[in-house]
Amino acid sequence: MTRPTRPTIPGFTYRRVPVAEGVALNVAVGGSGSPVVLLHGFPQTHLMWRHVAADLAADHTVICPDLRGYGDSDKPREAGPDTYSKRTMARDVVALARALGHERFALAGHDRGALVAFRAGLDHPAVITHLACLDVLPTLDMWEALHGTAAAVGFHLYLMAQPPGLPERMITASADAFFAHFLDLWAEDPGAIPAGVRDAYLTACRAAVPSIVADYRASAGVDVEHDEADRAAGNRLTMPVRVLQQDWGAALGYEAAALWGAWAPDLRHSTVSCGHFMAEEAPGDVTAALRDLMAR
Repeated sequence: MTRPTRPTIPGFTYRRVPVAEGVALNVAVGGSGSPVVLLHGFPQTHLMWRHVAADLAADHTVICPDLRGYGDSDKPREAGPDTYSKRTMARDVVALARALGHERFALAGHDRGALVAFRAGLDHPAVITHLACLDVLPTLDMWEALHGTAAAVGFHLYLMAQPPGLPERMITASADAFFAHFLDLWAEDPGAIPAGVRDAYLTACRAAVPSIVADYRASAGVDVEHDEADRAAGNRLTMPVRVLQQDWGAALGYEAAALWGAWAPDLRHSTVSCGHFMAEEAPGDVTAALRDLMAR
């Protein structure tokens, strides 16, 4: 058993599950029924799903891990580009579900977790029954969409893409201010992340700077290569896909639904009226979208 970052999801049990050599994930599990795995984003932990998970647990087995490198999961030292590639992290998720007795499952991710979910859908189409991605673009499309002065909104993407050393030192020197910047900037409803949860996020991120940077560094390198290879091969997501996003595509000059549609023939795409942390700011909308997805 692990001592999870406090607070926890009420009614859920916690354990550590080995998923790869030297890597175990901290995971909260609750409910019963068909399985759904929920993957958190940045700068958060599995706790971001606390409202949605509690609702879905009424008729699903809900599995909420901390991604490798985050929260109370193991944080292997970056040994190369694959250590924190989304392909590697997707394998973690499949191994986790299998260890818990589930060969097939629905998968939803937010932000960084959505990139892992997207990769899992492409790499493991026989395993992922339904796929939801919240407020993100696929990695390749994200980099192609960022250009000119509008790209300043993603300054952290460029900072953490730099070679090992400088970004880790800069962020560690002011970790709380760095991570709190995004919690404050991206939330339209600050009350959706109460003080205890906010402190848990900052504590977890403060202890994970090298692995968080490695995750982002992979997204500027090997993750792009994997997406490019799939695009060239014409690979698509074969399962039903649900995408929820803020309506920020117009500001950067792209149409999000069209970009997602190129990857997902069976797509339902919609925008929501809240901040980036939609599972905490609009949990009812997110839960309804996931239930609709899993009914397809």
